[in-house]
Amino acid sequence: MAHRNRVTPFGEIVADPARGTMLGNRGVIHDAEGRIRRPWSTTRWICCRLAFKGRWRPVMQPGRWTHLFFLDEAVAIAAGHRPCAECRREAYNAWRAAWVQAHGLADPPRAEAMDRVLQAARIDPATRRQRTVSHPAADLPDGAMVALPDDPGGAWLVLGNGLRRWSPSGYGDGRARPSGRVGLLTPLPSAAVLAAGYRPQLHPSVAASPP
Repeated sequence: MAHRNRVTPFGEIVADPARGTMLGNRGVIHDAEGRIRRPWSTTRWICCRLAFKGRWRPVMQPGRWTHLFFLDEAVAIAAGHRPCAECRREAYNAWRAAWVQAHGLADPPRAEAMDRVLQAARIDPATRRQRTVSHPAADLPDGAMVALPDDPGGAWLVLGNGLRRWSPSGYGDGRARPSGRVGLLTPLPSAAVLAAGYRPQLHPSVAASPP
């Protein structure tokens, strides 16, 4: 049986056998029996490589950070995560450089400053659930993820003039980018980083998706 540690573009943590291509964490959010007990325990939500310097430990180890898995980086960003400064240093530096441009800063921000901004943008304090923001589809950058009014429960990757439908195992159906407004899942500060030129790592299935 799959662990409940797969993250959707809606920020939900579910059980699914599809492992994905990226790892991440939100601190220790499981109990001694390996059950998810809270959506996060820290504002430091990161997106990591699956392997780094040969490090390994069992998932759901009591008292240690909870392994979370994403189909790809676009999903991780939509769920509110950012690149890890240790195992993905090059991506982290590219993220910070795009953040400077996107948010009009003089100097690259510290991780803690970005995490404070992201926490406010990704979580509705009233519901403690992920925010979804109404946004014109035409203005969204590649790599953003959206929900569509005619596809309840579906999540779509923005790519060029089209969209690709997400599933835990890969991208499927394609359709043209809508002309109206959509529900933006990617937090607004992160969408601005994508618009400033940051390019997330995408799952290989996106290349096989029809236009």
